[in-house]
Order: sequence, then structure tokens, then C-alpha cells
Amino acid sequence: MKLYGKYIAMILKSKLQYRASFAMSVIAQFFIPISLSAGILLLFQRFGSIQGWTVYEVFMCHSVVGAGFAIASCFARGFDSFGTMIRTATFDRILVRPRGTVLQVLGSNFDLRRMGHLLQSLIVLGVAIAFADVAWDLPRIVILVNMLVGGSLIFSGVYMLQAAMAFWTIEGLEIANILTNGMKEHASYPLNIFPKWVTVVFTFIIPFGTVNYLPLQYLLGKIDGNGWLYAFVPLLGALFILPCAMVWRLGVRKYASAGS
Repeated sequence: MKLYGKYIAMILKSKLQYRASFAMSVIAQFFIPISLSAGILLLFQRFGSIQGWTVYEVFMCHSVVGAGFAIASCFARGFDSFGTMIRTATFDRILVRPRGTVLQVLGSNFDLRRMGHLLQSLIVLGVAIAFADVAWDLPRIVILVNMLVGGSLIFSGVYMLQAAMAFWTIEGLEIANILTNGMKEHASYPLNIFPKWVTVVFTFIIPFGTVNYLPLQYLLGKIDGNGWLYAFVPLLGALFILPCAMVWRLGVRKYASAGS
């Protein structure tokens, strides 16, 4: 973690060489997602509720997923740009260093502009918490924290899978954005408003349902059960990162240098 902190400090120092540009980028990242939140608000002004969900309940779902996506986009950015490492043979240099490949790829790039997106999501989450009818207690607080942690780990796992494709395709595939930006948009809404097959995909294949839909139902009092059980459901979904790491290790073993 000390080395990881040095990676962050080094990249932050380089970004702050152009403070005005960095500040404007953060501000832009803050305002861009506002259009999505405004779209949700206009949707509910027209229809009132969707499948029993109110606007503030959907805002809570939307903001939790948005915050998880922003955290992963910031700290797992190295995997998102990994195709460049393969094409330029930079990954060859990583392999001869006395540290793990995951740590070095994570430390190769941080998109600190995403802090603007994270701030916007947390503000929307605060508004949703203030107006949604939630009987807060300790298990529900733990649920909310674990939803944020689990969501960021799932998105990080998706980025890792996207990067692992480059071992076979030489460069990152644009179609992989379906697994990041596309799934972020779907996961921002309660799963029961979609067809059943979408619910199955987001519960058993890429388990976003465990970090938004299932714990959110208990959080909002839509289902009964053991609060502490639901508190740790998001962390079960976060285990998705383990098979992603296995695919990554398989790709590293397969890698035979870029030859450049």
C-alpha cells in the first residue's frame, strides 16, 4: 500500500502541473452526469412511479452505482488503458520488476478527474437519503457502505476482464465498453423494471444485483429479513473480482512479449 500511495502521489503531482486544466476536467466530470439525473427526474415527473419505485429510491440506486463506477474508473484506470501497454511493449518492462503485475498496472494510471463524478453521485445520494423513507439503523448503514465498496470492486473486475482481452487481441476492444458504460446504465435502475433475462444476467453472471437491487430492497423496507445478512450481500457480489483475477493470471501466463 505504501508503494501504491507513491504511485498516486506521483500521478497527482504530474496532473497538478496544469492546475487550471485539471480543475476544469474535474468540474466537467461533475456536470456531465447531471444530465442523467435530470433525465430520471423528468421521467418520474411524467409517470410518477415505475414498478412501485419512487424517484428518490431510484436516485439512491443510480447514485450508488454511479459512485462505484467513478471509484473504479479512477483507481482501475490502468486496466482500462492496458491495450496501449501491450502495443508499446510497456508490459514487458512490468514483468521484470519485483512487484506483482496487478499492482503495477493499477499504479500506471489514475483518472483523478473522476473525483468530480464521484462528488456528484455522493450529492445525489445525500438528496436521496434525505427524502427517501428509510428507517436507518446500524445494519442499514453497513449495507450502504458495502454497496459502494461492492460496486467499485465489481466495476474494477470488469475493467480487469477488459484488459485481459488484450492478451489475445493485442489491443482493447471497443465492444468491452458494453461491460462498463452500458452495464452502468442498466445497473442504475432497479432490476425488476427490466425483462427477466436482464435480472438473471445482473444477478448470476455480473452480479450488480447484489450491490444495488437486493440490498436496496431491504434498505427501503420493501422486503423483510435479517439485516446483517443483507449487510454483507454486496460483499458476496464483490467476489466477482476473483474469477476476473484468474482470467488475468491466465492472460499473463499466455503472454509471450509484444516482440517490439
